[in-house]
Amino acid sequence: MIEQKRVLGIVVARGGSKGLPGKNIANLVGWPLLAWSIAAAQQACSIDRLILSSDDPAIRAVARAHSCEVPFARPAELATDTSTIQEVLIHALDNVGEAFDYFVLL
Repeated sequence: MIEQKRVLGIVVARGGSKGLPGKNIANLVGWPLLAWSIAAAQQACSIDRLILSSDDPAIRAVARAHSCEVPFARPAELATDTSTIQEVLIHALDNVGEAFDYFVLL
């Protein structure tokens, strides 16, 4: 919480990277790349809830294995090269199931 305001942490990671396929779950010094962001967010005392937005089942599995909530699967139309972060965040906020005062994008 920040001054009695609830904070949602949103980790975004899509499958299908063209530049470096599988980068979000690639090993980086013993952990998947995605796990480093999750761990940092979990250590932040101001984040009340942490979720992942992803279209990819393997990415969602890694997030769950690192104790990150995955309350929904991102639809394929929001996981393209032309999808905007705004569209992804609106989808996440609409589907998280509760209201927050702030969100943090990771």
